[in-house]
This record gives sequence, C-alpha cells and structure tokens, in this order.
Amino acid sequence: MDEELRSLTERLRRESGGTALYEQLTAIADPDALAQVLTEPGQPLWARELAAFRLGVAGDRRAFEALVLLLNHRDPPRCACAAHALARLDDPRTARAAAALATNELRVAYALQPVRLLVRLRAPESVPALITTLRRRLRPHDPHRRVALACVEGLGALGDGRARPVLTDALAHPVLAEAAVHALARIPPQR
Repeated sequence: MDEELRSLTERLRRESGGTALYEQLTAIADPDALAQVLTEPGQPLWARELAAFRLGVAGDRRAFEALVLLLNHRDPPRCACAAHALARLDDPRTARAAAALATNELRVAYALQPVRLLVRLRAPESVPALITTLRRRLRPHDPHRRVALACVEGLGALGDGRARPVLTDALAHPVLAEAAVHALARIPPQR
C-alpha cells in the first residue's frame, strides 16, 4: 500500500469513527461509485477526501476540483494528501490551480503544499509563482517563513536563472540565507 494512502486511511478511520460508510468506501473498487461520493449531498468531508484521493492517484480527473479544494484546506494533512494525489493525477489544470493558491495572499498561511506541488510538477507556471510568493515573503516580519523556505528550496531544485534576483534578496534574511546560498549554487551560471 502507498505510504500516503496508509497515512490517509489511518487518519480518516479515526475521523470517521470506523463507521460502516468508512469500511464501504475503502472497499469500493468502482471509480463511478467513488465519483458519486464527490457529488452526493450530505457526504462528510472525510468521505469526500477518501474518494477524491483514491480517484486522484488512479488518474481519474473527476477528482480534480475536490482535490484542489483540499489542497487549500486549513488542515495540513489534508493539504499534503491532496498534493500527493494531484501530482499523480496528471491533469493539465493542476499547475495553474497550484500557482493560483500559492500566490493568493489571502490564503498564504495554507500555501506550503501548493508551493511544494509546483516544484514536483516542474510546470511552466512553477518558477513565476514561486518567485512571486517568495518576493512577498521577504517583507520585514512576515510570519510565513515555512512558505518562504519552501519557495527558496523549490527554486533551487528547479534551477531556473529567473530566480537568481529573488534568491539573492533572500540572502539578507537570516532564516533563509543558508537555503538561498544552496539554491543559488544549483542555478547554472549566467552566460
């Protein structure tokens, strides 16, 4: 069993109280039955999350909208599971959605997983979104250092020269300086 699926099922088993619905959803093999859980009124969040995750890792694009909503959830484990499923989903809309979530200043407290997902996707939207998000995090007393650090590390992993200026600016921030040095070292020299 996939480690993310194991973690998800353990968490959702506790959340559901081990109900018959939980047991039923873990046993369903039919993608259409799982997709129905996403649209049926009155389904608990844990049931929708389980159905969306299972569909997403199977590559069923009907899970896209539910997974994007979960990617922007206030609960970090939900966001992490959604990011994992979205990375496996291979939907062309994923990078745009992750970039929109990562750069949304009203939801920046929940931007960590969208930032990490952008790095995994290596999509055309990734570098510009990470640069925008990091630049905003370089303001004095910004409380979202984990998001800033994820951007610095991600930009280093992507190795795109467009990130050089913002990474150079990040050197002035003690919390980010070491990571920025490593990130800059991963960017090929300018010619």
